Amino acid sequence: MHFAISPPNVQLLSKRNQLSMPIEEESSMSKVIIWNLVSLDGYFEGEKKWDLDFHNHGWGEELEKLSKDFGASAACLVFGRITYEGMRDYWTTAEESEIKTFMNALPKLVASRTLTQANWNNTRITDRIVEEIRIEKQKAAPEKNIYIFGSADLSDSLLEAEIVDEVMLALVPGQLGKGTPFFKKREHTRMFRLLEANPLKNGTLVLRYEPARQD
Repeated sequence: MHFAISPPNVQLLSKRNQLSMPIEEESSMSKVIIWNLVSLDGYFEGEKKWDLDFHNHGWGEELEKLSKDFGASAACLVFGRITYEGMRDYWTTAEESEIKTFMNALPKLVASRTLTQANWNNTRITDRIVEEIRIEKQKAAPEKNIYIFGSADLSDSLLEAEIVDEVMLALVPGQLGKGTPFFKKREHTRMFRLLEANPLKNGTLVLRYEPARQD
């Protein structure tokens, strides 16, 4: 299974190639960052839960490096219940690696009203996820970020709460045709400001956006 942190699905390249497009200088403040891999037609998984075969077309040395960078820069990881259960099952049994080490060691928050106990190391369950993320962000050292991996429903809720500083997507050059869309239907347009566009050798495009705040 490949999830560049979202069982290999996650990172930001520390070295930009000649085709990258940095838009502005980086801030040293802690950020709340959503990360996911999506297909060209906007799906983050196929018709079945955890159908992530298209990740194989995005995965490579560059995303592996990005995943390791995520681990080095993370103060806390955040999941919805379904993503938490899949991540837990994968990373507690995966082969030994640098990514497995930090995925199991880092503090983790799980947004759930139904789970009563956590059975993954350093994990806390909460039904007040927005408040808990704000607390973690205040506690975090500069340049240590809170990452939301996968978790499309949770990501939508956090965007609505305007607690997200950045949305980071790996746009994989493939069309699934059907599956679960990452972005949910909404009545009003939500705009994003491009921070960086970074093409990878395999054709995947890593995009970083800042959500526009609602008036």
